[in-house]
Amino acid sequence: MFRCIVRLLLVSVLLVTPLLSLAQAAVPAAQAPVTQAQLAALQHSVENAQAAADSARMAGDNAWMLVSAALVLLMTGPGLALFYGGLVRRKNILGTMMQSFAMIGLVTILWAICGYSLAFGHGNAFIGGFEHVFLRGVGLTPNTDYAPTIPAQTYMVYQLMFAIITPALITGAFAERMKFSAMAVFLSLWSLIVYSPMAHMVWGVGGLLNASGGAIPSLDFAGGTVVHVTSGVSALVTAIYLGKRLGYPHTNMPPHSMVLSFIGACLLWVGWFGFNAGSALGSGPLATSAFINTHFAAAAAALGWTVAEWIHNGKPTALGAISGAVAGLVAITPASGYVQPFSALLIGLLAGAFCSLMVFKVKSFFGYDDSLDAFGVHGAGGTLGALLTGIFATTAINAAFGKDAAGNPIPTGVLDGHWGQLLNQAAGVGLAWGISIVGTLVLLFLVDKVIGLRLSPEDESEGLDLSQHGEEGYDLNS
Repeated sequence: MFRCIVRLLLVSVLLVTPLLSLAQAAVPAAQAPVTQAQLAALQHSVENAQAAADSARMAGDNAWMLVSAALVLLMTGPGLALFYGGLVRRKNILGTMMQSFAMIGLVTILWAICGYSLAFGHGNAFIGGFEHVFLRGVGLTPNTDYAPTIPAQTYMVYQLMFAIITPALITGAFAERMKFSAMAVFLSLWSLIVYSPMAHMVWGVGGLLNASGGAIPSLDFAGGTVVHVTSGVSALVTAIYLGKRLGYPHTNMPPHSMVLSFIGACLLWVGWFGFNAGSALGSGPLATSAFINTHFAAAAAALGWTVAEWIHNGKPTALGAISGAVAGLVAITPASGYVQPFSALLIGLLAGAFCSLMVFKVKSFFGYDDSLDAFGVHGAGGTLGALLTGIFATTAINAAFGKDAAGNPIPTGVLDGHWGQLLNQAAGVGLAWGISIVGTLVLLFLVDKVIGLRLSPEDESEGLDLSQHGEEGYDLNS
C-alpha cells in the first residue's frame, strides 16, 4: 500500500512539473509589451475580415437585385402581355401583346441614351441632367447616391425595368383602337417627357418629392406615384382623347381567353416581389418586409374585389379575383417598405373594394371607354395606396426620415403622429396627376397631328393583328 502511494506521488510530480514550467513561461510572454508589428498584423487581419464581409454583402445584394430586375421584366413580358392579351377580342391578341413587347425594346434604347440620366442624373428639383447620357459614368462600382452595395449598372438596369412596364400599362386603356406606329412614338416620348421627370422628383438626388431631403418629402417605396398614378391617369386621358371603340358600350366585348389572363395575373403577382422587395436595394430585412406586405395586400385585395363583385353581380368571377389581386399589388407598391403586415392587409382590402367601385360604377357613370381598366386599377389604386402610405407608414419598419438630435427616429406617418405626411402624400399625388394630364395631352395632340392616332374604322373592324401586323394569333384552319 505504501509503495502504491509513493508511485502515485511520483507520477503526479512528473505530470505537474512540465505544466508549471509552461505556465511560468507563458506569464512573461503575456506581460511582454505588444510590438508595432503585432498591432499592424492585427489591424491587417481586422481589415481583411471587414473586406471579406463587405464583399459577401455586395455579392448577396447584387445577386438579389439582378434577380429582382429579371422579375420586373417578367411582369411586362409575359405577365402584362398575357394579362392584357387575354382580355381583348381574339382578333387583337397579337397586336395587344406586341405593344408590351415593343416597350421592352424601345424604352431600353431610350434609357441607355438619355432616359436614365434624365431620371437619376444630377439636375434640379424637377429633372436630372445629362451627366449619364449614353450611360457615361455608369460602371461596375456602386453609385453611393443611390445604392452603396451594388454596381451602378445593376441599379441602372433595375430601374430600367420600371421604365419599361410603366408606359406598357397605359396600353390597356386604348386597347383595340390605336395604330402601332402611333403607339410606338407616343409611348416612347411619354417615357422621356412624363416618366423620367417623375422618377427624378421622387427618387432622384435633389428631387422635389424625394423623401431624403426633398422640399416636399413624399414616401413612395416602389412606384405608387412614379409608376401607377402616372400610367393610370395618362391612360384615362388617352382613352377619353381617342374616344370609344366601335360599338362600345352596346356591343358585347368579352375577354377572348380568361385562361391567358389568369396566367398573366399570376406572373404579375410573382414578378411584383422583385418590383417591391427589390426596391429595398439589398437583401436585408427591409426586403423581407416589402415581400410579405406585397403578398398580404394582393391576397386581401383579391378577397375585397371578389366580395364586392359577389354582392354586385351575384357571382364571384375569375376576372374579378385576378383584377382585385392586381389592384392590391398596385396599392401596396408605395407603402410596401414602410408598413406593418396587418396594415398591408387593410390596404389591400380597401384597394380591392375601391377599385371594383371605380370599374363597376364610376366608369359606367361617366361613360369613358377604359378598355382594360388601366385607370380603374392603376390610377385609382395608385392614388389610394399613396395616400394610405402617409397614414400607415411607421418607423418600426423604416425610419425614412432619419433620426433627430437625440437619436430618436423622426415620425414617418400618421400612425407615428406625423399628420403632415398625409399632406405631403397628397401633394405628390397631385403633382403626378398634373404632369400626367398635361404631358399626355400635349403628346397625344402632337402625334395625332403628325401621324394620326386612331385606326380607321375598317382596320379596327378587321383587328390589330391583321391590319397592323399581317398575322393572326390563332390559325383556326390548321
